[in-house]
Amino acid sequence: MLSKNTLKLIRSLEQKKFRKQHGLFVAEGDKLVEDLLAYYRCRLLVATDEWLGAHPEISADSVVKVTPQELSSASFLRTPQHVLALFVLPEEGNSYPTHSKGRLSLALDGVQDPGNMGTIIRLADWFGIKDVWCSRQCADVYAPKTIQATMGAIARVSVHYVDLVDWLKQQDCPVYGTFLDGENVYESALTHDGIIVMGSEGHGISPEVRACVSHKLLIPNYPEGEPTSESLNVSTATAIICAEFRRRCR
Repeated sequence: MLSKNTLKLIRSLEQKKFRKQHGLFVAEGDKLVEDLLAYYRCRLLVATDEWLGAHPEISADSVVKVTPQELSSASFLRTPQHVLALFVLPEEGNSYPTHSKGRLSLALDGVQDPGNMGTIIRLADWFGIKDVWCSRQCADVYAPKTIQATMGAIARVSVHYVDLVDWLKQQDCPVYGTFLDGENVYESALTHDGIIVMGSEGHGISPEVRACVSHKLLIPNYPEGEPTSESLNVSTATAIICAEFRRRCR
């Protein structure tokens, strides 16, 4: 049974200040929780009797058996599943990390929608991109909606928050970005070592970050010259760009 204090703790983790205060984040759902249990320490596991019976090997600091109704009162989902877990936030390093030579990385400039943020991390995982570098204006990767959208990819992709302009200036590799005045991505020379910058939902890549981009790319619309939507959703654009890089630069 969930105590009032435990329920209050779970609900408080919707806000970043309480995630930092308690050093915890929330994950929900069978597959997501199972994926994260292999990578993060689980402080509290809240699950139905049915779920616990099917997972006798689960390891957590504390386990609470609940009814579906009790789980629903703690859940952030419209349709709660059978399990919710509180995981320990990874410690932030003191060093200033750098791009790994010989690899592709993603850099996000002000992506603020939690769903887009989580989907992009999931895309990075799918396309074998191990690092995502985020400006400090990006959505918090450990927000419940973002974690949910990663579908477990956060366990395999490292997300770093940096002063993006300063960080990009320190990198010695091609920096790609998508712009309406860029070169057609399907006709551009692409490399397997580089950083792909994606901009915010409302404003795209900022002028400051744009100045750090060495290769401007365009995702063309079809048929050329026909009226079309003004832009693509940032996660959709990320999928197209990453797919083209991987098609030619594996």
